[in-house]
Amino acid sequence: MDLTLVVLAAGLSTRYGDVKQLAAVGPSGETLLDYGIYDAARAGFSKAVLVTRRELESALREHVLRVFGDALTFTFAFQELEALPPGRSVPEGRLKPWGTGHAVLAAESLVSEPFVAMNADDFYGARAYVLLAEHLREVADSGTPHFAAAGYKLRDTLSPHGGVSRAVCELDRGGYLGRVTEVKGIQEGEGTIAGVGLAGERFVLTGDETISMNLWAATPAAFPLLERQFEEFLAEHIADLDAEFLLSTAVNDLIAEGAVRVKVIPTAGPWLGMTHQEDRPYVVARLRQLIAAGEYPEDLSLSPPRSPGD
Repeated sequence: MDLTLVVLAAGLSTRYGDVKQLAAVGPSGETLLDYGIYDAARAGFSKAVLVTRRELESALREHVLRVFGDALTFTFAFQELEALPPGRSVPEGRLKPWGTGHAVLAAESLVSEPFVAMNADDFYGARAYVLLAEHLREVADSGTPHFAAAGYKLRDTLSPHGGVSRAVCELDRGGYLGRVTEVKGIQEGEGTIAGVGLAGERFVLTGDETISMNLWAATPAAFPLLERQFEEFLAEHIADLDAEFLLSTAVNDLIAEGAVRVKVIPTAGPWLGMTHQEDRPYVVARLRQLIAAGEYPEDLSLSPPRSPGD
């Protein structure tokens, strides 16, 4: 069964201060998205849709083709402010992208099979893709909208160099998602981990919370639900120039209305990411350790990924 990887690579990298999607972290110039694509291909994904901005397409296309050649089929989609439902227009002064939920919708016309959506600037660990691929194969024939998420422990995803945004998950006894709470500016200091919710409320956390790092699995039947959620988001928030249609929030609302059940699949990672420039040396060093342990080759372009059936 074909599986597609949707790579969310249109972000502005505001806090990082550079084009994070193309930041070299591997010994042969690999980026974090390269390791994600490599791991997905090893888990059996045969296609990748890169959702990006038009000004980044040429550089991204050249980069992934240099690293992977024809190991996967690559297509490109564009997250554009003007991509709105009929009758809607971009409000004056809006510069910020519409968010991760909108980015996934940008890939809709190119995705006809079960898919996993990943951030281009996160490293999720090979096991996460294997687990999500197995789950998608189990539910692919249901014909119903289906979501799943990889779950990480909060303390394993913090940065010592500044605050981070995380989607904190509440799970039922069966491991299904009950609610997602977006918390921003999470930092550990003086023995306390704390952040701020979207409404400005303060959250004190333990570090043991399960969080989503925006590695989601879904069936194509989920797209119409996301379209409806986006229309409802615009009806309420279009005048807010900073409001974002987040994938986690959309899924949260679908759970609340009983439209979907979302399985959270625990994974130990490792997770790596670069919210701040100061995070990069640690990411580079950690990847070096994984390469030394034999989990990745020195040069991804010289070692084509092999799926389980190869």
